[in-house]
Amino acid sequence: MKILVLGGTRFFGIHMVNDLLEKGHEVTIATRGLTPDDFGDSVSRIRFERTDEDSIKAAISGTHYDVIIDKIAYCSNDIRKLIEAADCDKYIYMSSTAIYDPKHIDTVEDDFDGNGGELIWCDRQDYPYDVIKRHAEYALWQKYPEKNWIAVRYPFVTGRDDYTKRLYFYVEHVLKQLPMKVDNLDSKMAFIRSDEAGKFLSFLVDKDFRGAVNGSSKGAVSIREILGYLEKATGLSAVLSDDGEPAPYNGEPEYTINTDKAESLGFSFTNLNDWLYGLLDYYIDVAHEGMLGLYDYLD
Repeated sequence: MKILVLGGTRFFGIHMVNDLLEKGHEVTIATRGLTPDDFGDSVSRIRFERTDEDSIKAAISGTHYDVIIDKIAYCSNDIRKLIEAADCDKYIYMSSTAIYDPKHIDTVEDDFDGNGGELIWCDRQDYPYDVIKRHAEYALWQKYPEKNWIAVRYPFVTGRDDYTKRLYFYVEHVLKQLPMKVDNLDSKMAFIRSDEAGKFLSFLVDKDFRGAVNGSSKGAVSIREILGYLEKATGLSAVLSDDGEPAPYNGEPEYTINTDKAESLGFSFTNLNDWLYGLLDYYIDVAHEGMLGLYDYLD
């Protein structure tokens, strides 16, 4: 299949592109040309500015793609600018579980009604992240219902290659005895590992499916459980303080993400507990080496 990828040069986009290539697909990566990649001659490349409608049209008009995977659309105007210019049989949009209001235990796809809210054509800076992502989906549900699209909803994505350092924050603060402010110690939260996040997007390109689908590792974990593991592994106590640095997952409610729909398509997600603590061990080792001055994690 001929596939155009927007957002394939870092994090789980790299896992996605590698999986597409392993399956024999013809992959073109669209970028601004600022981020290098290691794909060499195995992919084609085009350049455009994702928020510039004229730039998008100039780059892709007249070219047909079997599938477009859009990992970097954030708002309704991002959706409109690409879909209006694109000639494709399927459009896969990287949505988010942030659209659920609220998330809760066993959150299912139908908990968000794409036809139940007023569509506002907005740009990325107009509203908070969860709001602009909702309007991006409103655009798909209300403006483009006839299009063959999939909206993939992930919780927090993490892994050894996680450039956000959100989970690493807790490791670093425990090891360096830095105070942190955590406002949801006992809220269990969902995650998905970066390689799985990429592979599930790749998995969907040839599936006979339309609409929204969740992806997530099975299970959930609380910050108290994460800190408890770190304290046991390091022999140090977490320093919790209202005056400490605000922690990355603050404000998150207790929730899990239902993946029955994805599993019915034939994709099986890992159990969170089978890999999360190994990742924390890896972060501990990296933080120790960074503290010894050998290197600074992901810098």
